Amino acid sequence: MSTLKADTIQSTGGGPVTLTKQTAAKAWSNVDLDSFQINGSFNISTASDDGVGRYTASLVNNMSDVNYASTTGSTMSTSYSAERTASGQHTTGTCFLHNRNTNDNGDADADELSLVLTGDLA
Repeated sequence: MSTLKADTIQSTGGGPVTLTKQTAAKAWSNVDLDSFQINGSFNISTASDDGVGRYTASLVNNMSDVNYASTTGSTMSTSYSAERTASGQHTTGTCFLHNRNTNDNGDADADELSLVLTGDLA
């Protein structure tokens, strides 16, 4: 058995390596929506507030097409439950998110929002 140890792996062109037969996260973020500060992220340049319960995450490096998968989660200080969905017309460079109150089906702001994107980078 061999052991490979490295601090950084990059392509011969200097960019990210291509992972074959693997599904690693291509972008993730955790955003404090009270202060609208990104607590941590990878491949997310900005997050914007588009109105009650609606947000947009913009990517540093685009996805190869709009058929990428997204997983979202949110925390809310209110007593009602919430449903998080990645919705709207995604582009290769942005992911639109929607948070709503499942008790009355209305849009609801979250306190914190997490996002993970998987798929292929352009």
